[in-house]
Amino acid sequence: MTASMNSPLAQLVNPRKMLIYEPFEQFTMWGDAFKGDKVKNPEASSSMIVHAVDDGLDKKFEYVSHESAENSSSRSDQEANRPDKVQRRLAQNREAARKSRLRKKKYVQQLESSRLKLAQLEQELGRARQQGVFLGNVLDANHFGFSRTVNSGIATFEMEYAHWVNEQHKKSCELRTALQGHVGDVELLFLVESGLKHYFDLFGMKAEAAKADVFFLMSGAWRTSAERFFLWIGGFRPSELLNVLVPQIDLLTEQQMLQVCNLRHLSQQAEDALSKGLEKLQQNLAQEVADDQLGAGNYASGVDAAMEKLEALENFVNQADHLRQQTMQQMSRILTTRQAARALLVLGEFCHRLRALSSLWAARPPEPA
Repeated sequence: MTASMNSPLAQLVNPRKMLIYEPFEQFTMWGDAFKGDKVKNPEASSSMIVHAVDDGLDKKFEYVSHESAENSSSRSDQEANRPDKVQRRLAQNREAARKSRLRKKKYVQQLESSRLKLAQLEQELGRARQQGVFLGNVLDANHFGFSRTVNSGIATFEMEYAHWVNEQHKKSCELRTALQGHVGDVELLFLVESGLKHYFDLFGMKAEAAKADVFFLMSGAWRTSAERFFLWIGGFRPSELLNVLVPQIDLLTEQQMLQVCNLRHLSQQAEDALSKGLEKLQQNLAQEVADDQLGAGNYASGVDAAMEKLEALENFVNQADHLRQQTMQQMSRILTTRQAARALLVLGEFCHRLRALSSLWAARPPEPA
């Protein structure tokens, strides 16, 4: 552990910077500590192998001569005279190729269906943006006397997030079916990469929502009540998610456990640095707003100064999501393909159960008077 503290990853935490709530800019070194690992992930490495293909093959099959047809006929006769063991092996190969073609056809159909759903969603979002812009021009005076507008960016985010939750549930069902059906690693890797991209898409959506209203995003109003209980700068703490995931992942090697422990420690360091910086920013914002509060009522200068610091608040949200994304990427490199699929399934089930808990809590019967 001492060696890890002296590694470049330990430099992720810079208390001096965070005390003045400057952007936390050290995440680029996140993967350095794992580059020197001697233990490679056999599944991950094998999945990245690309075999060269001879372009001349296409030209070889452009013409089929009479001689090749006769040779094909003679080969068929030879295959018919081969022993039963060879015949069975050939039949198994043909059956495997047939199943592979069926799986490929199924994936193509799923991609086409997803493309149609995406086009439909884009149309719905376009209509929502038009309605949001219209509503945003309508002023609504609340009981404090201030004017309030409907934020079209937040309305769009809420619609996108509702669709994201539905898609997350579908992807969890696909992962569960694949793990129970013992599909091959290639197909499982496709589901893992799709699941990771789905979470990364959420981080992008949140970055846009933070530009529209960072206070709304950090309040967690877009999440259920049970999820808000675990909220930290617009989401979950990566170290806490690791505590949830690791006990549910089977057959971790000693090397994998060491890497996960190192990753958890580094995540906690980065979380502590962000939390201290955010606390300092809150103190400064409160001081700016409270200045001259007992004066002649002219607090405009203090509010203007506070507004200049709100960009730093947006940066904290983006940095927290960047930490979450980097943690997920490092876990996917540490784990095998099957273990990574299991981890994504556990994460999806955890979020789903928190939402179900919120629904049960909201629907609980009132206590008797």
